[in-house]
Amino acid sequence: MVARILEGDSQAVTEFYTTFYPKISVYLQRRLPQSEDREAFTNDIFLDAIDALPFFEGKSSLSTWLYKIAHHKVVDWYRKKKINSLLLSQLPFLEIVAQEVYQPEFQYETKRLKVHIESTLRSLSSKYREILQLHYEEEKSIKEIAAIMDLSPKAAESLLFRARQQFKKTYEKG
Repeated sequence: MVARILEGDSQAVTEFYTTFYPKISVYLQRRLPQSEDREAFTNDIFLDAIDALPFFEGKSSLSTWLYKIAHHKVVDWYRKKKINSLLLSQLPFLEIVAQEVYQPEFQYETKRLKVHIESTLRSLSSKYREILQLHYEEEKSIKEIAAIMDLSPKAAESLLFRARQQFKKTYEKG
């Protein structure tokens, strides 16, 4: 089935979806509170799985691999939900901070930091600068960055790590 999907066989994609949809749906039913979340999650999981199929090595069953993708999606969802609830609990404090943001001293400091960050970025190699901009400014995922820069996902991850380290080191010197 994997080979057929990779060859672009739409019937294989339909077969993949109809075979595993009920199992993934039940899996999510036990882990997510609202049905609309489950429907959206299920679709996202299958889209992610199809995008990642070229990296499926067959070390586990296709079903196990799909459950792993579902598990990671659920963990990410709860992590984001926790962060959002934490931010909302800090709303009074954030309102005070927001008022302070418009003070002239804060504006000056913000501008100074921006200049320092831009200067640090310009001093990095073009590859480091490119990967940092793709990840932080354009908010591209590692998978997208790998495709753009013609790298494997692991190589992109490694390059991003080294770029961060070099940025940090250069930023602290200046």
